[in-house]
Amino acid sequence: MKRRSPIDQLKWWNRIRDHQYIRTILFFIMGILLYLLMLGNVIPETLDIRLSQIADQDIRSPITVENRAATEERRNEAIEAIGPIYEQKREYAQNQVVKVNDIFDLINRVRNDIPVEDNGISDEDYFAEQIELVQREISDGTSNDLSEDTLITLLETSDTQLQIAREATTNAVFEIMSERVTIRDLAEAKEEASNQIAVLTVSNSLSEAMTEVAQFAIIPNYIYDAEATEQLRQEATESIEPVLIREGQLLVEEGEIINHAIYEQLRIVGLLDDSLNIYPYIGLALLVLLIMGMLSYYLNEAQTSVKKNNSHLLMFTLIFMVTVVLMKITSYLEGLEIQGIGFFVPVSIGAMLITLLIHTRVALFTSIMFAVIGSILFSDSTSGTFQFTYGFYMLFSSFAGAYFLNKSNRISRVLLAGLFVSGINIITVIALLFMKAVQNNWIDVGLHVGFAFLSGFIAAVLTIGLLPFFEAGFGILSTTKLIELSNPNHPLLRKILVETPGTYHHSVVVGNLAEAACETIGENGLLARVGSYYHDLGKTKRPHFFIENQLKMDNPHDKISPQLSKTIIIAHPYDGAELLREYKMPKEIIDIAEQHHGTSLLKFFYHKANQDSEQTIPESQFRYPGPKAQSKVSAVVGIADSVEAAVRTIQKPTPDKIEALVRKIIRDKLEDGQFDESDLTLRELDQIAVSICETLKGTFHQRIEYPEDVKGKGDKK
Repeated sequence: MKRRSPIDQLKWWNRIRDHQYIRTILFFIMGILLYLLMLGNVIPETLDIRLSQIADQDIRSPITVENRAATEERRNEAIEAIGPIYEQKREYAQNQVVKVNDIFDLINRVRNDIPVEDNGISDEDYFAEQIELVQREISDGTSNDLSEDTLITLLETSDTQLQIAREATTNAVFEIMSERVTIRDLAEAKEEASNQIAVLTVSNSLSEAMTEVAQFAIIPNYIYDAEATEQLRQEATESIEPVLIREGQLLVEEGEIINHAIYEQLRIVGLLDDSLNIYPYIGLALLVLLIMGMLSYYLNEAQTSVKKNNSHLLMFTLIFMVTVVLMKITSYLEGLEIQGIGFFVPVSIGAMLITLLIHTRVALFTSIMFAVIGSILFSDSTSGTFQFTYGFYMLFSSFAGAYFLNKSNRISRVLLAGLFVSGINIITVIALLFMKAVQNNWIDVGLHVGFAFLSGFIAAVLTIGLLPFFEAGFGILSTTKLIELSNPNHPLLRKILVETPGTYHHSVVVGNLAEAACETIGENGLLARVGSYYHDLGKTKRPHFFIENQLKMDNPHDKISPQLSKTIIIAHPYDGAELLREYKMPKEIIDIAEQHHGTSLLKFFYHKANQDSEQTIPESQFRYPGPKAQSKVSAVVGIADSVEAAVRTIQKPTPDKIEALVRKIIRDKLEDGQFDESDLTLRELDQIAVSICETLKGTFHQRIEYPEDVKGKGDKK
């Protein structure tokens, strides 16, 4: 079996490393780890507690849940408090008066219906028939019918006396029925009717008959209203709010005896339930999925190295998880029961490392995720309450670190960032403490402030300590690293300065041009400057074959063939790249050195070779093998390199001559396809041209011509 060569193995590894599925795997691993770290803070503990036991700690409710038994008890109490509703039926008075009148009308009608004549009916049979007719008409099917004596009395009474009886009886019934008459008051009401009738000057028999009719007509008019009672009880039931055991509510204090009521509350909130409750697991999974989804979307949309470079995504994952692990470890310190020790959490380390190694925008967005995660990690597993106080604290702490390092990333700046974060932490902690509207013990406030200060300081120290490991392990070209590489005492820069001083000066000017141009189009200007310093490192291998290093000496190219000159000139980008690799220089610097000429044509030697040859030589033999510029920074350095070399040939340079030359060089490279793989736009090329022209105008500004010292010259002669 044929073994792969080292180059093939490297290409194979690069394909695997940059595969899109690697990103999915990294996010999946990060989500699993995050889920496991937060799981213990959302799953309520089950407590081993028995009735009549003394609680060894404060116990709070982990959830908000309804105490249904207490709610039902309150509703029953509300129902019992509502007595039966009665209503006085005032229409009953008139109805019973009508009934009395009907009785007297019936008496009159019956007396008149049977003529008094000799029809073979005896008096006894006559009255018996009348009584039977009246009883049949007024009978209500109860035992309260009028007696036979009363009917006989009424039938035998004269019309005048009967009319008096009618009026007196209806009047008594109406007066008594106009008042409230309950079942309990019925006997008393009937007695009142008897008393009213007794004062009349009528015969005893008629008075008794009137009394019986009146008592027969009087009925209760204060009646139980079932519908109104039920409606009122329903309203009372609905007005009772559910009895809730709220999240974070103190159920039992340390040292308190667990009675039946407390035990029932502990059971309701699930602290005594050993059965599996899947809802916290599902809720946490959804939260982690949401966090990972937002991170994935933002990192894929943000124009940073993490978008395409899986190595940088792996670095982001490590920084993210290191920060979360530090938050988890710090949360355990709260078990020491020292006031404010939770604010010791050095959460800003994540924001500072991401700012230094990736981008400030990514650091700010990630800070929001840290705040959400921190509010869960610092929650109490027995209470289940999320500590948003810590969430706010972590948000401001992380923002402070990212903002402070946004402008400058020097190591000394990181220490200052730690102090700045400490200041923001202190302000945030004091604000949060004072907003609680409780009397704060100044000793406790001092502890909170002290831990907040240590948080920023420790975060800065950890950032400085971890930064070199991430830079070396992932080949990160941070601002700090670039500043270090720009130091003139760097061995390679010393090599260029000593062996090729002309190239060194050329590289410095190219760096000025490239830095300004890159910053104009929003690229990394510092990378362009440092890359320019090293882009011609390969010229140190054969320094005298490059014109800027030919001081007071013959040009060696005049003595060799154009083909050999071409070979020497074309080799310098790749000689430089090889030397940079030997010194373990960052890939971005190597790419600039290797790509700054792209596949451009060595026109001078190509035309010279054609003049010396009888046949036309293909351009491909005098072109750099490439690759073309793969980034905008490499393309800009290539433009600046060509412009700097060409502008020195202008006799008496003027702004117009300089601009014409710059635009011609850019146009030629564009037509030659040197920008095809760098994503530069025409608008950006125009901005680059304007920037380079402005920089060159400052270099070739017009100077004052001082008069010659004639006298001095005369003396020298």
